[in-house]
Amino acid sequence: MIFEPRDVFNKLEFDKVLDLLEKEAMTPMAAERLRALTPSTSFGQIDTWLRETREFKLTLEKNDRFPLETYSDIRPDLRMLAIAEYTLPVEAFQNILRILLVVRDVVRFFSSVKREIYPKMYDNIRHLTFDEDLIRAITAVFDEKGEVRADASPDLVRIRREMQHKMRELDQRFRQIIQEYRTKGWLSDTPESFRNGRRVLSVPAEHKRKIRGIIHDESDTGRTVFIEPEPVIDINNDIFDLEGEERREIFRILKRLSETIRPYGPLLGQYQEALVALEVVQAKARLAMSMRAGMPVLKEKPLIGIRKGYHPLLFLKNKVLGRKTVPFELRLHAESHILVLSGPNAGGKSVAMKSVGLLQLMVQSGLLVPVHELSEFGIFERVFADIGDQQSLDDDLSTYSSRLQNARVFLEKATPKTLVLIDEMGSGTDPKPGGAIAESILQGLYRKGVFAVVTTHYSNLKVFAFRNEGILNGNMHFDKDTLSPTYELKVGRPGSSYAFEIAAKSGLPRSIIDHARKRTGSETAVDDILIELQREKQELEETLRAVQAKEQSLERLIKTYDSLHHDVEVKRKRLKLDQKEFELRMSANTSREVDKLVRQLKEEKNLERVQQVAQQLKQERTEKARQVDDINADVLKLEEKSGPVVVRPFQVGDHARLRAGGATGRIETLKGSKAQLSMGGITVTVHTRDLLPVAPPAVQPVSAIGADIQQAAAFESKIDIRGMGPDEALLVLEKFVDNSLLSNAAVLRILHGKGVGVLRRVVKGKLREYGGNIARVYHPEPDQGGDGVTIVELA
Repeated sequence: MIFEPRDVFNKLEFDKVLDLLEKEAMTPMAAERLRALTPSTSFGQIDTWLRETREFKLTLEKNDRFPLETYSDIRPDLRMLAIAEYTLPVEAFQNILRILLVVRDVVRFFSSVKREIYPKMYDNIRHLTFDEDLIRAITAVFDEKGEVRADASPDLVRIRREMQHKMRELDQRFRQIIQEYRTKGWLSDTPESFRNGRRVLSVPAEHKRKIRGIIHDESDTGRTVFIEPEPVIDINNDIFDLEGEERREIFRILKRLSETIRPYGPLLGQYQEALVALEVVQAKARLAMSMRAGMPVLKEKPLIGIRKGYHPLLFLKNKVLGRKTVPFELRLHAESHILVLSGPNAGGKSVAMKSVGLLQLMVQSGLLVPVHELSEFGIFERVFADIGDQQSLDDDLSTYSSRLQNARVFLEKATPKTLVLIDEMGSGTDPKPGGAIAESILQGLYRKGVFAVVTTHYSNLKVFAFRNEGILNGNMHFDKDTLSPTYELKVGRPGSSYAFEIAAKSGLPRSIIDHARKRTGSETAVDDILIELQREKQELEETLRAVQAKEQSLERLIKTYDSLHHDVEVKRKRLKLDQKEFELRMSANTSREVDKLVRQLKEEKNLERVQQVAQQLKQERTEKARQVDDINADVLKLEEKSGPVVVRPFQVGDHARLRAGGATGRIETLKGSKAQLSMGGITVTVHTRDLLPVAPPAVQPVSAIGADIQQAAAFESKIDIRGMGPDEALLVLEKFVDNSLLSNAAVLRILHGKGVGVLRRVVKGKLREYGGNIARVYHPEPDQGGDGVTIVELA
């Protein structure tokens, strides 16, 4: 990401957020990583960061303790271990063992269930292999206190056994000597001590010639001499030799252990890297908990859709002081991508503008932000900010010159994927030329297609925003009755500075304020007229949107009615067709009765009556056949109205469906316009116009069919998310809907409860992501759960 100027982090106070993150770190390695945190422009990277932080935050909310403990940096030890024949010191092995134990606990945490609940967190160690052989190798040498075990090797067992024997012998001999010399009065009140690693007697200086031995030291006053008595010198020498032998044996043990661990050096480095990565995620999650932050909806294209957003640092400050922080809402997109924010001084313009920039930097750094979970954030490649006094004595720049220099850089480097933040645009020089230059700069940024939030008091910038599509006016609401700011961001209308009202409240004489009003003349009138015009324009736009929404709804209703009417007409014609075909078949079934009547008439030799009955029967059958053809033609016309379908001519082997009845079969032969259709064990001859092409039936392997049946049978179409937090509910709900689609479920029932509606909004927001896979979402009748239950019909 590109920043202009380079101190954007400081201007937007992102460095203070990094300070808070650094305090949440447990180790210097994680603190260093957090201090170096910078925003990314990769959608996949940002999405991964946000999701793993949301998952870790979920562990904190559920008190699902993650076993991440403190550990030391082993990178210097690993660099030395890479040198052949190098032997690690005892402290290095303790540090390595600590990391191995923490990694083991982390691996155990991610059981099969936890891997599904926290998949992004698990990705940090998914690629690692872990074997407890290294832990066993180190614990075979060191005990729980970090000291070399007595049984680390057979030689060490022997040496320490001999040392214990010599120590007992020394202790016994020393007690005898002390008893002997004490009765003679040759020892001090404290008869023994240690000097130079040797056990010695404390002897008054006047008796030092009476005791044979080696003088190791004397007191500062010279009154006490420390003597190693001659009878224990050989024993002490033996102990000294055994201690040297012990040190050499321990070095050999550590050398063998170093050789055992040396091949695992790169893997140990990966272990530490994974722990640092997880600790960084933990710090982000802890900060999110203190900010009551959540994960917004991430978009690949530049977009700002903040709902109930807070300035993170202001929220934390007010939280400590017990004050309320006022949230704000702002939406900038390709059609409306610049906000001109106006209003009185100390009304919160700069805070709102800096909030937009700080929240954007936090999101692109993988930090959860204090906004509503349905807020949307796109990805910007550049962030430019002109905030505060940038006067420079070194560069010989005044405040206004530095602003112009920033504007030049912004115009040169800005792209449609740039976020520009400018505070008090145009200030620092004479208002008229300053306002004109500011308007030209704003026009240049507008043509560049940048996303921008600028604050100003200039009326010409408000007018420019009013006249240009894609630029929004906004104001920080001011209570005229109390003459105090409410810190509420209102998008759609410009704001007034309320200079005269604030001046009156401050106690300026009425005469001075009246004179000032006369001096400003039409300038303040322009502001008032613009505010009124913007209000009327906003009301008209809202009315127009409402009318358009109603027109769209009416159009959908008309289309639905036409479709339903068409379907009803087709069904009515088909019903009539079926009825006539039935009558035609029934007339054929009565042929035996007609034959009987004809024989009876012949016997009576009433030929005229026979001809009359035969003629009547023929006419009835012909009429019914004609009616069947007419109705069948009407059905064909109605089906053609539903949409033109290009169908290739039928071929032998094709599968087709009868228009009437819906039976499906395979075409065995074709003769002109006639086809023989095989349906199971029955073959019928039909006209090709009475057939509709269909796809051949799919043949599934038995194993696949069994798997589908098992999956469909195992899926439970109901879920209860009551009592869950928003983040946990999102994860559970996403898995539930995905499984329902895989299982070809038709209807889902989600029980979320009523409460204040948080989970209901979470459910609706999540279901929107599935778009065309969902046909309908609604609440059942009150006696079946009402607003506490959401029913989902899948497409």
